[in-house]
Amino acid sequence: MLRCWKHSENRLEDAECTDGGSAASPQSHFPHKAFWVSFSASLLLVIIALALTGHLGLLQPPAESLQLVRITAPDQTGLLINQSAVVDLQNDLVTFSITSPANQTSTVLFDIKHGLICYKPMDQESCFLRKMEESDYNNVHSLFQESTHKQGQIQLSRNETQRQREFLGVLAGSPVDVSTLEEPLQTLCQHSSVHWTRRVGGPGNQRLVYFCIDICFPNNICVSVCFYYLPE
Repeated sequence: MLRCWKHSENRLEDAECTDGGSAASPQSHFPHKAFWVSFSASLLLVIIALALTGHLGLLQPPAESLQLVRITAPDQTGLLINQSAVVDLQNDLVTFSITSPANQTSTVLFDIKHGLICYKPMDQESCFLRKMEESDYNNVHSLFQESTHKQGQIQLSRNETQRQREFLGVLAGSPVDVSTLEEPLQTLCQHSSVHWTRRVGGPGNQRLVYFCIDICFPNNICVSVCFYYLPE
């Protein structure tokens, strides 16, 4: 309490100084102070929660941007080809996992943003690159359409499927430095040798086809991609 002195009949008297208003007791200040302390703490917690949510959102792509499409189709001999494609709508990526009848899996990655295809055959420590062509964009586009329509399982008919074959010659004499590749190609091929390929008419009589990878798309097109090594 603030104390003042007043003059009255030749003496000083002790009096309470109100300064034009009612005197406030010390206890009346505590609820007001407690409110601001509580408000500041709550605001700080909200800011921290928003910051953590934003950070986690940057680390993980939205779940709805990744769609899994399973495709089953018979090969030329009638055996079923089982494959799955993870469609990343946010990053323009399609990753095929193709399982052979012997239960071995090859990976084929379509990087639409950079216009590249990467083939990683089963049981090989090698990656093979080639640039995408118009037909590749059309085939991959059919997958984007199916993932948008939430079609998780696709069964292709043998009679309605168009079969194509393409030959890729491996440029073995010009290996690619893995560190120069963009993600996710760098991660896929980090422990493998990497080579460019180019489309050719066929291996010829003197060239041996080393392996083929069959890829089927929702637009009823199956492509058998066959590789052989070109002379250095």
